[in-house]
Amino acid sequence: MKFSNGARGGSHAYPIEEDMIDITTASGQAERNARNHHEEDDSSTNCTSSFGGVHETADIPGIGQYEDFHTIDWQRDIARDRMRHRYIVKKKHDSLWSLIEGAHDAWSGWLCVLLVGLFTGVVAGVIDIGTSWMTDLKFGICPQAFWLNKEQCCWSSEETTFDTGNCSQWLTWSEVLGQSRTGAGAYVISYLFYIMCALLFAALSASLVRMFAPYACGSGITEIKTILSGFIIRGYLGKWTLIIKSVGLILSVSAGLSLGKEGPMVHIACCIGNILSYLFPKYGRNEAKKREILSAAAAAGVSVAFGAPIGGVLFSLEEVSYYFPLKTLWRSFFCALIAAFILRYINPFGNEHSVLFYVEYNKPWIFFELIPFIGLGIIGGVIATLFIKGNVKWCRYRKYSKLGQYPVTEVLLVTAITALVAYPNPYTRMNTSELIYLLFSQCGISNADDLCDYNRNFTDVNSAIELAPAGPGVHRAIWLLILALIFKLIMTIFTFGMKVPCGLFIPSLCLGAIAGRIVGVGMEQLAYNYPNNWLFSGECATGYDCITPGLYAMVGAAAVLGGVTRMTVSLVVIMFELTGGVRYIVPLMAAAMASKWVGDALGRQGIYDAHIALNGYPFLDSKYEFAHTSLAADVMQPKRNESLAVITQDSMTVDDIEALLKETEHNGYPVVVSNESQYLVGFVLRRDLNLAIANARRTVDGISGQSLVIFTNSNPPQTLGPPHLKLKKILDMAPITITDQTPMETVVDMFRKLGLRQTLVTHNGRLLGVITKKDVLRHIKQLDNEDPNSVLFN
Repeated sequence: MKFSNGARGGSHAYPIEEDMIDITTASGQAERNARNHHEEDDSSTNCTSSFGGVHETADIPGIGQYEDFHTIDWQRDIARDRMRHRYIVKKKHDSLWSLIEGAHDAWSGWLCVLLVGLFTGVVAGVIDIGTSWMTDLKFGICPQAFWLNKEQCCWSSEETTFDTGNCSQWLTWSEVLGQSRTGAGAYVISYLFYIMCALLFAALSASLVRMFAPYACGSGITEIKTILSGFIIRGYLGKWTLIIKSVGLILSVSAGLSLGKEGPMVHIACCIGNILSYLFPKYGRNEAKKREILSAAAAAGVSVAFGAPIGGVLFSLEEVSYYFPLKTLWRSFFCALIAAFILRYINPFGNEHSVLFYVEYNKPWIFFELIPFIGLGIIGGVIATLFIKGNVKWCRYRKYSKLGQYPVTEVLLVTAITALVAYPNPYTRMNTSELIYLLFSQCGISNADDLCDYNRNFTDVNSAIELAPAGPGVHRAIWLLILALIFKLIMTIFTFGMKVPCGLFIPSLCLGAIAGRIVGVGMEQLAYNYPNNWLFSGECATGYDCITPGLYAMVGAAAVLGGVTRMTVSLVVIMFELTGGVRYIVPLMAAAMASKWVGDALGRQGIYDAHIALNGYPFLDSKYEFAHTSLAADVMQPKRNESLAVITQDSMTVDDIEALLKETEHNGYPVVVSNESQYLVGFVLRRDLNLAIANARRTVDGISGQSLVIFTNSNPPQTLGPPHLKLKKILDMAPITITDQTPMETVVDMFRKLGLRQTLVTHNGRLLGVITKKDVLRHIKQLDNEDPNSVLFN
């Protein structure tokens, strides 16, 4: 795409023909025609082919790859892939082997996502089983078979109920040490074992991360978003990160810290996607194509984390992916399906539902309940904003203080406080997922928890549950839940961002579920005391239970998670897939929307965007609206009175170019006709120049520092000196250019939608400067009164 019109705001796009001609003066028309003719002849004899100015150079190893902490050039990579595809299609009819190669190329994408889905499902199953076993290990052991968790241990005995902890096969630590199951001595022993196990698991997790894979800490979604937007972070999706993240995740969740395993599952799935993409050179060698596999892997990660395949696809589309063509949508769907199928086969939850919190509510919601549901959305938005602001402040303090130098100590300190305070309260002592399930569930005849201590007389198991006044157990449970809410909010602020694998989904759902259950119980008592009030529209006059507190917990959970992550569509789908509550889509939508609006009003960024800004990742947010009136000339480098580092097309020696590479640190250089005319010929990358010169010195006889470097096809007269070095192959002959009067609004849109790495600025056809993605991000930071140097770029 060429932008070449001096008028402000009226830049016209001219389509590029396949043979891109150089920009030279009008008087050079004959020379230009001759050159084009010469190129056509040359391309028939030379095996290097070019599309859109991108020359495929198979003979120079390493060309087309990127350095660590660099941005990829989407246009260049996609063009390289199209050209490779064209070559395969053209060769298809030559032989049977070429036909097989073509077929393999066509279905390699599907095969790759199939493998990603398979492996993600297996790893998720192992993590789920390991986590449930080690979580129960804090409380006791199954002496008959130590590898069974409490639930499986009690299944193996003949007893049918174990909810109250009366299963004889399962021994608590006090019983193992010869004490009774209850009493003061047993409580102290259990308390000590709980704290010791928590500290041991957390120390192991933090040490593994520190020693073997520093990138395995945190949730990973922040970095996945940045990587999918076209940034390279080497090792972030490597095999060591995969192994340590998986093991560390089991340990840190089992330690009872206020964190979840759902966010890290996305990171683990993307590690699997990245490793498997190298089996298929089409994806392994092309960074833009690889991101299609990573988008599908992210969908599989959410699919196995929640048992929500469609929610996973929508999460990948709405929250993490930057470039999401229709083909990727289908592949993500397939990948999420396979992963969910494998997890269902492994059945780590040991029930007939593959979802995490299956609930069965038999009451429809009443219209007026939309008011408390929207109220829960507002509460969720407020809780989420408190969490985001607190967490970002704490992470900033950790980053710039001495605390950041002692990651393992910090983890142990937070774990010790968490375990000490959590144990006395039964709602914080239990596993967070169990707590959410308890809060979501409906009070029935078999529930023995304090939350269900109503003054009811159950005469018949099948009879409808009647409205009843709350007993003392409910009042006690509400106070404990309020304490649990405050404790979990504070601990999650300090836990998220520590140097252990830690996710955010489950703690957010838990905070919302607690708030929702409290509101639900309040509404239920209101309906009991005033059944004939017009608000309840006669629904509650019959005396049967018309308010379901568990539904309020579900809506509250969605509200807080929506406020923290700013998801809407994918959140609602994940919630009803997670619980099986399809008839409650409208309450969930109302709460998610209210929570997003409140969150946006109180603070602009969700937690992932806030952490991207905190870490300074070069992420150009597609949701950001550029509302300033600056021009390309204000942002380009160098400024008007400074000189621009350029390479001439046929008058610089190898020594000149190596000196230029030493003196400057730019990632690429414009190639011009001559220093006097400054008419643009193309653009060449620093890495490609270094590789090509090193390769020529190794393979071509006679190349020395005095060899002329030629970027054209026309041969200048050969002198007595050393042979010329022809580097036309590595020249991008169709760099995207704009004029100096192009509004920055248009430039930001081009960077965002075309995935540019840089664009060249011209005036009347002459080169003026360059705008890189870094310049655009710094300019936006400056206009928003933030520190422009906080953007991380190598």
